[in-house]
Amino acid sequence: MSPPPKAILFDIGGVCVISPFQAILDYERAHNIPIGYINSAIQKGPLETGAWQQIERGEVELNDAWFARFKAQLEDADAWAAFCVKNGLPDEKVPSIDAKALFWDMMRISRTPDPYMYPALLKLGSFSVPSSSPTATGKQVVSQFILGALSNTIRFPPSILDDKNVPFTSALLHPSSSSSSPPPNSPLPNFDPTNIATHFHTYLSSAHLGVRKPDLAAYELAVRELSRLSEARGTGVIEARDVVFLDDIGANLKGARAVGLRTIKVALGRTREAVRELEEMVGRSLLEE
Repeated sequence: MSPPPKAILFDIGGVCVISPFQAILDYERAHNIPIGYINSAIQKGPLETGAWQQIERGEVELNDAWFARFKAQLEDADAWAAFCVKNGLPDEKVPSIDAKALFWDMMRISRTPDPYMYPALLKLGSFSVPSSSPTATGKQVVSQFILGALSNTIRFPPSILDDKNVPFTSALLHPSSSSSSPPPNSPLPNFDPTNIATHFHTYLSSAHLGVRKPDLAAYELAVRELSRLSEARGTGVIEARDVVFLDDIGANLKGARAVGLRTIKVALGRTREAVRELEEMVGRSLLEE
């Protein structure tokens, strides 16, 4: 049996917050588009020049010109034909997709914390162990696990308006019945319940780094950063095998495994099962029974 991980690396959308894929699924159902086509068109790219791929690497601005390119990517005749062949569907007219409305639906739904993984994240941040090197951080205790995020992200221009002409904010929206406060012994001093980045010791954003999953360089960078933090606090080097990575996209998990990370697949609508798997890996209770 493998030892517990030293660091836990999270994807954000579809893991810590509600999946944007849910918005895609809702759009496909509402507009009678074959289930899975939109995500297939997004993933088809192309890798270097696809509108979605470029916005996640921070290479282009989020504006009307980009939305036009995103629409073209979603309505690409070759992507549609390939999807129809793969799924045994008649190659009829390519569906018309309101790319801007779809995009903003994806962004809005992703502001809601996942009801299982988000509380588990708060618990993980509360677990501490005595510091073996108080001089490294000045603290007597440190987090048992170094928590990191590795997310394919988008830069939002200041004061950008969504498709409803409303200023968009990525701040988390917590249900009134949930607890968004960190446990009292949380070693995350800058915690802000509306800012997902403050829930981690390091937050790695593809749009700011210029590299996105599943590029192997993204995982290698993450391991180096986690190890740097661990060494700085006196808890030693972290190698890829010391990290467990959670993501909802198979290709991203495949890339992580190629670098040597342990992985957990977070399936749409099944985050509770993923938390159970994480509990087994870390040897801690994370679900609120």
